[in-house]
Amino acid sequence: MALAAATALVGRPSAHAEIRPTGPLDTAALIATHYRVEPNIVYLSVGGWNGKLDLYIPRRPDGPMPIAILFHGGGWVTGTKDEIALDVLPYLVMGFAVANVDYRLARVATAPAAVQDSRCALRWVIRHATQYGLDVEHLVLVGSSAGAHLALMAALAPASAGFDGLCPGDEPLRVAAVINFFGVIDVAELLGPANPRDFAIGWMGGGPERAALARRVSPITYVGKGSPPIFTAHGEADPVVPFEQAKRLHEALTHAGVANRLFPLRRTGHGDFDGAAVLSVNRALRDFLVKQGIVNPGGSELLH
Repeated sequence: MALAAATALVGRPSAHAEIRPTGPLDTAALIATHYRVEPNIVYLSVGGWNGKLDLYIPRRPDGPMPIAILFHGGGWVTGTKDEIALDVLPYLVMGFAVANVDYRLARVATAPAAVQDSRCALRWVIRHATQYGLDVEHLVLVGSSAGAHLALMAALAPASAGFDGLCPGDEPLRVAAVINFFGVIDVAELLGPANPRDFAIGWMGGGPERAALARRVSPITYVGKGSPPIFTAHGEADPVVPFEQAKRLHEALTHAGVANRLFPLRRTGHGDFDGAAVLSVNRALRDFLVKQGIVNPGGSELLH
């Protein structure tokens, strides 16, 4: 249930005096009361591995809800959806249902496995939209670091890129927007001598076609006129994923005429956002989603 609907429910006439939410504690209580979680839904089974997601949905929906799909970070080599469970809260407050997704890490399968999983998770959500009351016309992908890379790949890669073999289908995998928190835009750059990263090298493996594969799994490869709107927040002092990658994405999207915003954070490292930065980024991304017609302008007052 969207926050506005939850607010209206609290304000209905009853034996008690009218009460309306006035702060974070009230908002938290409404979320806890009006949302439920369906944990560990299997969206993909491959090679003895089960890809799972947690689905956060309203108990009494007023109608189809926009849906945000979250991918955790960890350089494709570590991390789980459980570690970012609290990251769903801003999206619930904005009126989204949320799917929080696990994917194969390098120790299970190297590239492009995680990309395939991200595409399969997106297809699963689209296929089950009617069952869960989801509005896929207002579907947003969200990720941090490697998770942002996967969100971008799920949104940007065409079917011809060859990542959909594990979950084929004829549903168009379209999204309304992508929220990119300091994501990897060019994997090949993280393999070269200028900016080598152990996690990227571990995920890519040592096959003879590694350079070509790195280009295939790089979001910058697929930016074009039909790309979805993209919001990017990235620290200018990021020592893990160079800020220049965010600038390249912004420039490519702008050149293609795609709505986008780059929100740079001065003197900020890789996800090392202090409280003020977190608030400013979340307000900016909400404004971006409002401008794209994805979020109701009156649905998230408590973020201000």
